[in-house]
Amino acid sequence: MLRLLMKNGAILLFFSIPLGIGLYLFVYAKGYSYLTNNPETCMNCHVMRDQFSTWNKSSHHTIASCQDCHMSGSILNKIKIKISNGFWHSWAFTTGRFKEPIRIKEHNMKIVENSCFHCHSELLQSSNIGAHKAKALSCMQCHQGVGHIK
Repeated sequence: MLRLLMKNGAILLFFSIPLGIGLYLFVYAKGYSYLTNNPETCMNCHVMRDQFSTWNKSSHHTIASCQDCHMSGSILNKIKIKISNGFWHSWAFTTGRFKEPIRIKEHNMKIVENSCFHCHSELLQSSNIGAHKAKALSCMQCHQGVGHIK
């Protein structure tokens, strides 16, 4: 009988700890907000207030949310990006292992570049974009303040 209680207790403990952590992250830490496309979600982390503020003053704030630029591709790809960035952002902010001012990483810059090409494909096809690609120019080299005013 004691063995059965210990076994059931271990099983209960095995499921209770992850459930408790999940509920904490989902409710108290506002994890549910990351399932939305609301730009104010980015301000859950106080270090992102400048990014939100500069986006809110930019030319794109009425037509593109954070996710429109920082996540691209299929819904599965967006979920993958959201999970990866969510984990690493949480890790950095929780442990304090990030530099200020916050700078976008190269991998995420490529995602933003793809978003530029996706939204502006007609314009890019009709312009002299070939010369830009041949020189390996980034959209951000000339249009840095479009998404976030510096």
